[in-house]
Amino acid sequence: MNTPEPAILGRPNQAAADIGMNISIVEEEAATGAVAEAYADYRTRFGREHVPGILKCFATHPPLLKQMIELASSLLFTESLLTRTTKEMIATYVSSLNACAYCLDSHANSLHQSGGSDELLLAIFQGDLESPSIGPKEHVLLAFTAKVTEESYKVSATDIQSLQAVGWHQQQIAEAVHISSLFACFNRVANAFGLSSQNLFSLTLTQLHTEDHA
Repeated sequence: MNTPEPAILGRPNQAAADIGMNISIVEEEAATGAVAEAYADYRTRFGREHVPGILKCFATHPPLLKQMIELASSLLFTESLLTRTTKEMIATYVSSLNACAYCLDSHANSLHQSGGSDELLLAIFQGDLESPSIGPKEHVLLAFTAKVTEESYKVSATDIQSLQAVGWHQQQIAEAVHISSLFACFNRVANAFGLSSQNLFSLTLTQLHTEDHA
């Protein structure tokens, strides 16, 4: 599979840095009306000082922006059928498969903060699902999310049975499909709008890359 080299997160999207965004977004200081209200709602709900770039991409359609905030608070960034750590693992891996530097950086940082080891992160960056840092259940789940991301038309009952055999139940599998598909959508939006890596994880990533090649 074609996955980004680990060093990709240490470099902003040069084209975006040189010429700006491909598509204009609504910055916080320029937001008015429904968009300003949605941004304020996000900051309050998540306790964040600033609205992330990916949400700003949806501000061109205020009703969609509001729905994305609801989705974030009710499914994406909360404990549910899948743990928050498992969701961040899926988000990081799917973002790697889709070569989305913005989302890969953001979710690698979140995964690390939620307890993901250096070895786990490096394995995901390199697409090494055989790494001992990835447990047997997570191995099967991540392989399934890769299939959903790259070849969803090939998903079969056999895939579901393989997931159930290692302990995932139907509702968790359904949620993994939702999470994988939603983050694939976000990857495409971020890449098309021209969001570059925020370099949230660049220092640790550079250290991992150096150690791996020492």
